[in-house]
Amino acid sequence: MSHEKEVGVFGDEFQTVIEFDKHSEGSLTTHGTVNRDLASYSTEIQSEVMRRYRFIEWILKRVKGGWTEKNLNSLIRQAAIELKLEPPSCRTLARWWKSYSEENCSLMSLLPNNSNKGNRKQKVANDSVFFERAIERYLVPERPSIAAVYEYYSDLIRIENQSLVDGQIQPISYKGFYNRVKKLPAYEVVLARHGKYQADMAFDKIDVHTPATRVLEKVEIDHTPLDLILLDDELDIPIGRPYLTILIDQFSKSIVGFHLGFEDPSYYSVMKAILNAIKPKDYVSERFPSIEHEWYCQGKMESLVVDNGREFWSGSLEQACLEVGIHVQFNPVRKPWLKPLVERIFRTIGSRLIVTIPGKTFSNLLQREGYDPRKDAVMHFSTFNELFHKWIIDEYHYDSDSRKRSIPFLKWQEGVSVMPPIRYEQDDLEKLSVVLGVMAKRKHRRGGVHLHGLRYDSHELADYRRMNPHDTKVLTKTNPDDISSVYVYLDRHQRYLKVPCIDPIGYTRQLSLTQHRINQRLHRDYINQQVDLEGLARVRMYIHERIEREAEDLNRLHRSRPKRTTGGMSRLAKHNGVMSDSDASCVPEELPALNVKEPKKPQKALPDSDEWDNFISKLDPY
Repeated sequence: MSHEKEVGVFGDEFQTVIEFDKHSEGSLTTHGTVNRDLASYSTEIQSEVMRRYRFIEWILKRVKGGWTEKNLNSLIRQAAIELKLEPPSCRTLARWWKSYSEENCSLMSLLPNNSNKGNRKQKVANDSVFFERAIERYLVPERPSIAAVYEYYSDLIRIENQSLVDGQIQPISYKGFYNRVKKLPAYEVVLARHGKYQADMAFDKIDVHTPATRVLEKVEIDHTPLDLILLDDELDIPIGRPYLTILIDQFSKSIVGFHLGFEDPSYYSVMKAILNAIKPKDYVSERFPSIEHEWYCQGKMESLVVDNGREFWSGSLEQACLEVGIHVQFNPVRKPWLKPLVERIFRTIGSRLIVTIPGKTFSNLLQREGYDPRKDAVMHFSTFNELFHKWIIDEYHYDSDSRKRSIPFLKWQEGVSVMPPIRYEQDDLEKLSVVLGVMAKRKHRRGGVHLHGLRYDSHELADYRRMNPHDTKVLTKTNPDDISSVYVYLDRHQRYLKVPCIDPIGYTRQLSLTQHRINQRLHRDYINQQVDLEGLARVRMYIHERIEREAEDLNRLHRSRPKRTTGGMSRLAKHNGVMSDSDASCVPEELPALNVKEPKKPQKALPDSDEWDNFISKLDPY
């Protein structure tokens, strides 16, 4: 038996959640489960859903009037060329749009009908020729000077004049040559000598980005390594320059979230920053009591403005953001003016906060002179984390910009009073962590799921394991802030199950994925320091040589003796007590002679080798 219920703010991202009774298939309960998302479908279905979305998005911006065959045919052909995707028919596209619009623009409405099936798969004199050859040498990426090119031009004419009897060619003066070069089309000169990007930057029209009209309509995100070397909290040693991933609201210029860590920019750091941005910031007052104000930024952003970094082009990022209603807007290559705020905030952080902290580094090596940031670093990571929170919340948000145009806090309140952003309820935050979690596929085998060097299992997962083939791969999602449990997608039930870590000592309690990876690396380094590689090498060589000597001795013995059978020898070794704590062998000891008269009746013979097994099998073990 099952029943359905609607999911709050995720009504346009998730299908209805099905709750199973305790007696349903596999004894799966509703506790700790979340309905399936797009990532749980096969790669082919995910690609098909994104193909349908690309066509709808492209046509929606250009169609005039209804979605009729007359309006759509030419647009579909143009879209297929630009998107480089297989075009649908106009009726199919109209059907996709009808389903997409009726379901409040939910990605899940674009699933194919067969998505639940399984397993398918200027005029010049006579020197014009020489001038043109000189210009060819000038318009090259090596960028020679005009003086050098004029020398080449003069040399060409001198060599040519040596072969002429009459009509000597007179080269123009350097000034005349210089003026001719300067009259060349400026764009073509910069294009040939500096490249297309510099040519476009110098001569094309500079567009301005469309400003946001409300809070969280557009949020910019980017990374940068901070010019600062920090110390480890426990070891007091330099641990390097941290990477800062930051999100800033275009309307209010408020910093809505960030992530600070030492890993290179990745999907993980982007997800951590996004989760920090959209969740309530209740942790601030508990962890940093010195902060006076509240970090007011939270809620559902409409568009996430990103550049062309590899981590932003991840299909998992765009897919996860679309599922929670966040549209990912990719900036054109090398057009930073379309994402101005996040580029400027990095300079602001460097000039107003980091510049006074010992341990500051310099991007230009010539600026360092005799300053060594590693020797002068005096600030721990936790201290800088507290100061960075305080600078954002208590200073930046309540200070005006350099032109005295606005204050982030007041601008945010102005936007909220007109159109407040959607806030996630507490019940939805767990589902949000699942959708934006770190995704991986692992084998579901005896002992559960092995992930991050840990083991995750539960009674519900064990029951589900009994109904599936051995070593089936399952989709897992990890909340990077808490690895004490993971979510495992159960294909048979089409939902996620929360599975705890098998952790008898409580190691993973309130442990983040970053902390766990650091612990793993430190443990590996410690073990490597404790291992005596030379000693182990000597032991292995001794074992190898001992085996070779033993084999040689036995071969020599076999060559000197007639071939003998080994039947019954294992029983004889058992009888003589051949074991690791004694020096016994299979050679029987000679018994002392007994001064006893021979009995009159004939003595019963001992069993031969064929009867030995039956003879000793009646002995009781001890």
